[in-house]
Amino acid sequence: MTATEARPTASLGHEELHRIDRYWRAANYLSVGQIFLVDNPLLHEPLRAQHIKPRLLGHWGTVPGLNFLYAHLSHQVAKRGTEMMWIVGPGHGGPAAAATAWLDGTYTDVYPDVTQDTEGMRRLFRQFSFPGGLPSHNAPEIPGSIHEGGELGYSLAHAHGAAFDNPDLVVATVVGDGEAETGPLATSWQSHRFANPARDGAVLPILHLNGYKIANPSLLARIPEHELVSLLEGNGYHPRVVTADDPETAHVRMAEALDASLDEIADIQRDARSGGPVPNVRWPMLVLRSPKGWTGPDEVDGLPVEGTWRSHQVPLPAVRDDPEQLRALEEWLRSYRPGELFAPNGAPLPEVCASLPVPERRLSASPHANGGLLLKDLRLPDVRDYAVRVPEPGRVRHQATRVLGDYVGDVIRANPRTFRMMGPDETTSNKLDTAFADSGRAWDARRLPTDEYLDPDGRVMEVLSEHLCQGWLEGYLLTGRHGLFNSYEAFVHIVDSMFNQHAKWLKVTRDLPWRRPIASLNYLLSSHVWQQDHNGFTHQDPGFLDHVLNKKPEIIRVYLPPDTNSALVTTDRCLRMRDTINVVVAGKHPALSFLTMDQARAHLERGAGIWEWASTDDGAEPDVVLACAGDAPTRETLAAAALVREHLPELRVRVVNVVDLTRLTERHPHGMTDRQYDALFTANKPVIFAFHGYPSLVHRLTYRRHGHENLHVRGYKEEGTTTTPFDMLMLNDLDRFHLVMDVVDHIPGLGIRAAHLRQRMQDERMRCRAHTREYGDDPPDIRDWTWG
Repeated sequence: MTATEARPTASLGHEELHRIDRYWRAANYLSVGQIFLVDNPLLHEPLRAQHIKPRLLGHWGTVPGLNFLYAHLSHQVAKRGTEMMWIVGPGHGGPAAAATAWLDGTYTDVYPDVTQDTEGMRRLFRQFSFPGGLPSHNAPEIPGSIHEGGELGYSLAHAHGAAFDNPDLVVATVVGDGEAETGPLATSWQSHRFANPARDGAVLPILHLNGYKIANPSLLARIPEHELVSLLEGNGYHPRVVTADDPETAHVRMAEALDASLDEIADIQRDARSGGPVPNVRWPMLVLRSPKGWTGPDEVDGLPVEGTWRSHQVPLPAVRDDPEQLRALEEWLRSYRPGELFAPNGAPLPEVCASLPVPERRLSASPHANGGLLLKDLRLPDVRDYAVRVPEPGRVRHQATRVLGDYVGDVIRANPRTFRMMGPDETTSNKLDTAFADSGRAWDARRLPTDEYLDPDGRVMEVLSEHLCQGWLEGYLLTGRHGLFNSYEAFVHIVDSMFNQHAKWLKVTRDLPWRRPIASLNYLLSSHVWQQDHNGFTHQDPGFLDHVLNKKPEIIRVYLPPDTNSALVTTDRCLRMRDTINVVVAGKHPALSFLTMDQARAHLERGAGIWEWASTDDGAEPDVVLACAGDAPTRETLAAAALVREHLPELRVRVVNVVDLTRLTERHPHGMTDRQYDALFTANKPVIFAFHGYPSLVHRLTYRRHGHENLHVRGYKEEGTTTTPFDMLMLNDLDRFHLVMDVVDHIPGLGIRAAHLRQRMQDERMRCRAHTREYGDDPPDIRDWTWG
């Protein structure tokens, strides 16, 4: 099937055309006003310099195209009754989103002081890109949005996340031509191959080619038309191209193209839901070619503006000081004929809003864009049913993620339309594949007899793009569902920037009462730094924790469960939380278990606590505190404690395990008070802290605590290779023998009388190193060590 060039037809009646055009002109007028005006919103008097904002911040170039599309999408919803939301991919479309929400009445519903009259219009204009007002991008403050425009590339991924398990929803998604050049967006074109038209909603991509980015041509707008069409067809779409010549022709062409596309979506879904076989689906999409800065100034100071990169931001940058530019702005605003659009009191005239759908179907009021309104609690199995038996601490081994896979699989089974797990082709590698017993991998492309677990109705989403997994999950959460993202620890960094945007979104929405809380974004990181035996240095990086803990404390939770039962109760807690980002690091290899289920739950409630069975202080003041966070550091700390108990029995040793890393800082809602911290770690005794990640993070969290000068942290120090687990620990001085050496070095007066022990620990390190080099494995006494 080839691309269809949409041609003028009689499908759009004369009166319908004029209703859509009035709405478009009104939205354009409001958008220009937001960029420039601080007063005189309806030009009731000649425009003067004092009516202009002192700082012109905002963007015009993409806005008229967005307003054009919104007007047509609203018309289709009104005509068809379609349940639709829209996503604005172009980063600088903030004025359009605010203008259309105000015209619809949704903005006033949410912000009653921004009324639909002259004063409300003045407030709308004044607050845009103004201190204390709206950001210049499409942002959480604007109703109808789930997609912050500050960073490009995620619109299609968010859209498909919104459409999964929403069978009646159409997500109209505008992809900017600059955005289309990003890596995440390039991958996102394949998202429809993971959607099941029998069960999921539909995404209607609209590639908006206005020719330029900030200062350069956009690539897809410049390649030959047949190459563009071939590219889109190769991605599995049936593209319809709408070229905006003059506005009237453009209106007719867009109406025809949207009619055909929405009919095509309905046909695909009807066929898929009839119960018969579904052939290879080619979804419709639109391409809109329109000038950048459409309907704006043709030229400024003798240079072309409309249809060029100069219209990207503020086409009249000197309007406050240049009388000619001021005159041009007034002509520009009056070219929309505001007297035909707004009553003398500033209210939109009825004929402007005549093409809008009923209030509950307005794009700006979609409940899917305020997902907390639709959110229902998960049906969670009793986590105690998955507990592993721990008859004694540190004597038996279990695989944390394999047990978690059983739990997650049952969560999927109990919540077949509201929970999904995403991951970049690592579910099996991370030993979570027991979840496949209850759900296969979502897949709607060709299958071969050798494939395993591929299922059009699968609930586990796997694609080798962390960006795409993150985007899908964000869209799913933001529209009122739940999920889990599993990843290799080292490569979750790929979504650092996407994590940033979601954290910022949550931070802002917490202060917007009308935004209802959504389910938390949950990361389960495995294949972690301390046991990347076969992949080596490139796969050894625990730094995501540092990145996460830079964000607002009320948003962030970081958990380092020491064993399997702790990982279970931690994951169960995270799936119940709202408006947070939770990071759980759990190993996938067999590891010692220390806590029963009841002990693990109590330990998680405390967040950090003394393990009395491993300590020898007997309730007295300890000589040294051996602290740990993470499964491998916990094992090494306990082994070090056993060595100290054997060789220095007179020392009083306290073992403290930290499962909730945010307990360490007083600046977090989970943070301990100084009194609690001092009771646990003491204020004046040496603390040897074995940490999963970079040592500087623990220092950053505790630098204001009493006795910080006595805190000595061992962790990852960027030493790694393909080697054995214990050799990896020795490379970073996190092994048990080095921890004992730290005890000798940091307890005052112990160095001289324990010099023999310190030397013996050095010898033990050399013995282990030599063994690994000769036999390719750790010594049996290290590999098979158990407590007691």
